[in-house]
Amino acid sequence: MTDPRPGTTVADHRGRTGLHLTGRDLDRNPRVEVTRVDLLAAGWHVLRATTFRYRGDDGGWATLTRETYDRGNGATILLYDPARRTVLLTRQFRYPVYVNDHPDGMLIETAAGLLDDDDPVTAIRREAEEETRVRVDEVQHVFDVYMSPGSVTERLHFFAAAYDGADREGDRGGLAEEDEEIEILEYDIDVALAKIRDGSIQDAKTIMLLQWAVLDGPFARR
Repeated sequence: MTDPRPGTTVADHRGRTGLHLTGRDLDRNPRVEVTRVDLLAAGWHVLRATTFRYRGDDGGWATLTRETYDRGNGATILLYDPARRTVLLTRQFRYPVYVNDHPDGMLIETAAGLLDDDDPVTAIRREAEEETRVRVDEVQHVFDVYMSPGSVTERLHFFAAAYDGADREGDRGGLAEEDEEIEILEYDIDVALAKIRDGSIQDAKTIMLLQWAVLDGPFARR
């Protein structure tokens, strides 16, 4: 008899157990019955293969299997200076985009991070300060989005907050203990939008927040 996979009945390297049970108790949709959850990997995040019965529009039941990647939920924030019409973004190396045809992997983004054990507001205040050196108290909730619903479980909480660019200092952020090297970028909102058009900004959350800013946010025409 083989030993149980770490993360099931025995703890994985992060002390987690029961990772093979996620989804087994779902009953919010009567057309879905989860029958099996296989834990494929439990590294920093968790990969599962879930088998479920799905009742189609014709009333017939089909058995389906879907892999899900669970990295937890996250939050992101657009920092903006309404008087100077600027936004504060970051640039850092992202290997997943580098290996998928991005020229150098240096992705321009809004500040963001995983919630870990915090609520979304606490988490985004923490991430804003760590990545941009800007401390924000009042934040505006914009919307919540499932960013890649075909395979990734993550729900991302979107926020916005004003900052005073005249008081901002430094152009580097991130935590050395987490091997973060983050460049802080300040752009005029029109320049940032132009960077979407020319392909310099390719990050989905950043594009969504910049477009929100000019459609419904601080730079919208009233």
